[in-house]
Amino acid sequence: MRDLTNEILELIRRTSSDLPKDVEERLRAAIEKEAPGSAARGALETIIKNIALSRKNSSPICQDTGTPIFYVKYPAGWSTLQLKKQIRTALADATKKSYMRPNAVDAIYDKNSGNNLGGDDFPYIHFDEVEGDELTIELMLKGGGCENVGAQYSMPDNRLGAGRDLAGVRKVVLDAVHKAQGQGCAPGILGVAIGGDRGSGYVKSKEVLYEKIGVRNPDPKLAALEEQLTGEANQMGIGPMGFGGQTTVIDTKITGLHRLPASYFVTISYMCWAYRRRKMVVKAGGEVVYD
Repeated sequence: MRDLTNEILELIRRTSSDLPKDVEERLRAAIEKEAPGSAARGALETIIKNIALSRKNSSPICQDTGTPIFYVKYPAGWSTLQLKKQIRTALADATKKSYMRPNAVDAIYDKNSGNNLGGDDFPYIHFDEVEGDELTIELMLKGGGCENVGAQYSMPDNRLGAGRDLAGVRKVVLDAVHKAQGQGCAPGILGVAIGGDRGSGYVKSKEVLYEKIGVRNPDPKLAALEEQLTGEANQMGIGPMGFGGQTTVIDTKITGLHRLPASYFVTISYMCWAYRRRKMVVKAGGEVVYD
């Protein structure tokens, strides 16, 4: 089997230091919505400068280089054991090269591993066998600040008057945005999972964040709710970094899951403006393509 350690190292470098084009374009567009001289506009302009410097210097976009979350779609015949070893080696190398900062801390003994490797679950690696001959590795770096303001609601939520329907979903998602204020490093992106259990809700609310900005759910009801939630969140006036303004959320992505009759969970994963996600594809002929 081919050794892809260096190619995965390059994926990590790009993810940590080079914000995707669709995210940067949405942030640049947000500048024009803010008043000249305002704190909101100044925050966005600083963000854009930071993006350019990080890209130029191959340095982390944020000092919190996040939890590395890998999704690997592999053809039959590939060894997931070897792929996992290559990913972990590449992550340790990326930490040595300062593309990543050492962030894996043992929660029991409060000790940093020093190389971003912690047990079997840090980094998080999910494998799916797929048809065809192409290997795809997607990486998201999920910052701790925005992770802290994620939320899960068990419906109905009587405090908010939110029932087990899309109207109730709207209420709890906007409640989560309001509670986050600027602590999630707004402008943010919302990943929302409706249904599932407590565990699958959080997993799927992150998975939906791998899609590009502006890609709508194929279900027209959910697509309309995505647009509505983004618009209404921006009417709250929280703004970039909580400084006030017109841009609190730049996109919302929703997925619906099956659930047990007894449960109705709504799970929100909040992503900060440093929306770090990239992927690499190994073609059947061996060519590696990054996106």
